[in-house]
Amino acid sequence: MFKEITTKEFGGNAFSMIGRDWMLITAEKDGVANTMTAQWGGMGYMWGKDVVYAVIRPQRYTKGFVDAAKRFSLSFLPEEHKKTMTYLGTVSGRDEDKIKKSGLTLAYADGVPYFAQSDTVITAKTLYAQEMAGQCFTDAPLAGQWYPEKDFHTLYIAEVEKMLVKEQEK
Repeated sequence: MFKEITTKEFGGNAFSMIGRDWMLITAEKDGVANTMTAQWGGMGYMWGKDVVYAVIRPQRYTKGFVDAAKRFSLSFLPEEHKKTMTYLGTVSGRDEDKIKKSGLTLAYADGVPYFAQSDTVITAKTLYAQEMAGQCFTDAPLAGQWYPEKDFHTLYIAEVEKMLVKEQEK
């Protein structure tokens, strides 16, 4: 069971949740959901709104879902799902129904898919999307280190629409 909270009530650490624990980016297109594991992103405040930042490489199948849907979720799962998250990050939904094979359960908040096994869920509406470019790196070696194939991420800035946290069992 989930409880909706405001971003002001949120006590999580974005550095740990995204960078160490990972997240699932999930969106739906034409009645089909797809997800991917992500370790890069952030949370913050921009344009008078609470926002999340996510980046997706052009070859990722989930990118087409996020682009089409304009709304997506970030699901943060407990540590016992790390192996499943690794699987969801290495297998493409283009090749198999990886959500079904993962054993995770899709749920919906206002039409946005997320995973019932999550501890925390953020649903978000895309406000801005832009492909990153090599010439924009002010620390030039980073572009070569992280993008040797020049497959630069698209940066998404999205407004937090809903934040859900798993209610603690009594």
